[in-house]
Amino acid sequence: MNMQEIKENLITHVKANFPEAAEKEFDGNRLDFNVDKQCIPSILTYLKDRLGYIHLSHIACVDWLEEGEFEIIFIVWSPEEKMKVFIRTRIDREKPVMPNIDMIWRQANTYERELREMFGVEFIGLEAPDEFLLEDWGGPPPMRRDFDTEAYADDTFWHRPGREDALDVREEIIRRSREEIPDFAKKYSR
Repeated sequence: MNMQEIKENLITHVKANFPEAAEKEFDGNRLDFNVDKQCIPSILTYLKDRLGYIHLSHIACVDWLEEGEFEIIFIVWSPEEKMKVFIRTRIDREKPVMPNIDMIWRQANTYERELREMFGVEFIGLEAPDEFLLEDWGGPPPMRRDFDTEAYADDTFWHRPGREDALDVREEIIRRSREEIPDFAKKYSR
């Protein structure tokens, strides 16, 4: 089968079992489906067990701040078909909750824990929900588009007790290297 036939076959199978799935084709070996979040475990299990999409390549999150939503994207791969399938869903940004899929692919646990810390997405039944990458983190999820990195750093680190004698990293680099700070970086110097 050529790639177009593979795509048509995949669309036929997916639509027969998930009629609400909306597909979008791309050039090459990629096909996207948009589904409701409740369909995520079912469609991913179907793709893996029935259609040979045995490799979970990645789980990504896009922050659609203006629309009040996150888009969660599951990327799966079939080594036999040489085809990537992106399964996309949108969830509420204020109460971001998703079904857990680490019973389908164990490595999903790592991605889900990362999305929990970085975006605040909660995965129902997620194992090991404790801190993952951000040790002793007390702030809001840092990958959200409305997270103000500069304000957080100013509030949390620069004026913290015991930091009165802290050196500005850029000033110390200039002192040691005798190089000038580029104009674009000067606004970040203290």
